Amino acid sequence: MATFGPLKPARWLAKHIADPGLRVIDFRWYLDGRSGAAAYASGHILGAVFVDLDREVTGHRPEAGRHPLPEPAAFAAAMRRAGVTGRTRVIVYDDQGGFSAARLWWLLRHFGHPLAAVLDGGLQAWTGALSREVPSPPAGDFKVRPGPAADTVDLDGVARPEAGRVLLDARAGERFRGEVEPLDARAGHIPGARHAAWQDNLGADLRFRPPGELRDRFAGLGVGRGPEAVAYCGSGVSACHNLLALEVAGLAGARLYPGSWSQWSSRPGAPVATGAKD
Repeated sequence: MATFGPLKPARWLAKHIADPGLRVIDFRWYLDGRSGAAAYASGHILGAVFVDLDREVTGHRPEAGRHPLPEPAAFAAAMRRAGVTGRTRVIVYDDQGGFSAARLWWLLRHFGHPLAAVLDGGLQAWTGALSREVPSPPAGDFKVRPGPAADTVDLDGVARPEAGRVLLDARAGERFRGEVEPLDARAGHIPGARHAAWQDNLGADLRFRPPGELRDRFAGLGVGRGPEAVAYCGSGVSACHNLLALEVAGLAGARLYPGSWSQWSSRPGAPVATGAKD
């Protein structure tokens, strides 16, 4: 199956918005607890359907962190409700430069659907009218298929030494340094991790920086090839922004640690580092 994406500009979406084989998904979610559903209800791209990160595409295994990967059957059901078929091209957007949209992009790829892209610049880049109409697309026939091999690493895998591996922590600097921790059990970061704030993948217009700039950014963090990188954050959401940026940079093959800091910090005996250094 051909790939699609990983980014699409708003002008592309404006040209193809009426294509019957395209589904636009509003995947707004906020770390501060605001409601993505309420944001969607206040205005969204015409024809977009809302998918709820917490309620529809997150598992329920507290020992695996705050946002465990969903069970395949649950994810497939959510995509079918959204009208996604095995042939549907999917555009995902949010209003934070891809902060949460990248998670659904990654999940689609993980579950074997490469026809997914993030709207570059998000809702702010969209110049068309917004709608409050809630569409009712016909149910899709989405089926989970094997995705990329070995695209995740679990807690035990992160704990084991791996030559050449670079751990990238996407959280805010003060959380990485251990100065504050508003959500998880302990403050700090996984020993050896590099601080790679997700916002640094973006320009002032919330669009992704050009591929060459992103390659330079990741080279400065020690990543020369995609498979060297393992991305994590607080709960595996914004880490996907770094995975998307690596893909844009031509550094495919990076992996996600889904449990991220929320799992690591709650495991008794797991070592914790603080400060700006890795």
